[in-house]
Amino acid sequence: MLKVGLIVGSTRPNRFADIPVPWLVEGASARRDLQLTVLDLRDFQLPFLNEPASPMATGGVFTEPAAQAWCKSIGEFDAFVALVAEYNHGPTAVLKNAFDNALIEWYRKPIAFVGYGGVGAARAIEALRGVVIELQMAPIRHEVNISMEPFLGILQKGRSLNDYQYLVQSREVMFDHLVWWAEALKAARQRTDRGAAE
Repeated sequence: MLKVGLIVGSTRPNRFADIPVPWLVEGASARRDLQLTVLDLRDFQLPFLNEPASPMATGGVFTEPAAQAWCKSIGEFDAFVALVAEYNHGPTAVLKNAFDNALIEWYRKPIAFVGYGGVGAARAIEALRGVVIELQMAPIRHEVNISMEPFLGILQKGRSLNDYQYLVQSREVMFDHLVWWAEALKAARQRTDRGAAE
């Protein structure tokens, strides 16, 4: 079974993220091909990148204990889903910083995006696609965009994400494609690792 990490990309009080997290966990729990683990950035207390040298220059070795713990944690996963809030047309600083505080642990792993806000965080997700490509990740095309209508429907009218069938379908398609890429890239990484060991 594939191990997938769900990175919660907002740490502010009263964040909307706490609504889609259990919804994503619910969708994943109905599947037999992946196990979803929540990686809440509130729990890691990462410093803003505070290394004496670039991680590229050190081969991905970090000196900050919190960054070391983060690297160890994400290194255990085959794929990721990033839950993205959009602030001023971009991703949150804490989420960008989480990507910066690891290096080789991201390599050759797929990532999917779930965004929320005015345009479903489409602009923030687009910015993050360039970031994760630079980290040698494989961002998949299919994403879930919780735009303003369901966003306000949930906050103001008592609706749930399951009331929006197109979002439920988008979630399933996203997981389907994430699994395909995760299986393909995991097999490729294992072949590479075996070749390096021989």
